[in-house]
Amino acid sequence: MGLTFLEIEVGNPADPTTMERLDFLLDSGAIYSVVPTQVLDRLGIGALSQEEFRLANGERIVRRKGVAIFRYGNRIGGSDVIFGEEGEATLLGAHTLESLGLALDPLRRELRPLPLIIA
Repeated sequence: MGLTFLEIEVGNPADPTTMERLDFLLDSGAIYSVVPTQVLDRLGIGALSQEEFRLANGERIVRRKGVAIFRYGNRIGGSDVIFGEEGEATLLGAHTLESLGLALDPLRRELRPLPLIIA
């Protein structure tokens, strides 16, 4: 199994004209995306809440959570974002991927368009 990285732009919903491009590790097992706190601070994205999360090893951590916009090519979507601390990976989670209308093919490790259904 390989790792999949993707270059995506992140921005503040209050000012979508200013975005920052980052390399994200696609983590299909993660619900939320993690962006370094310094980047979110530079973009003026504030925390809306503080939540407890459980890591894959069972450890519990508390992190701030806000909302950001993400752009990949001509696709744009909004999603919750976790304020990452120093040493933590920049992750692209399932909610963000879905907000962009994309899904990860787990066998080929390629992005596929996700059918957008209103039901």
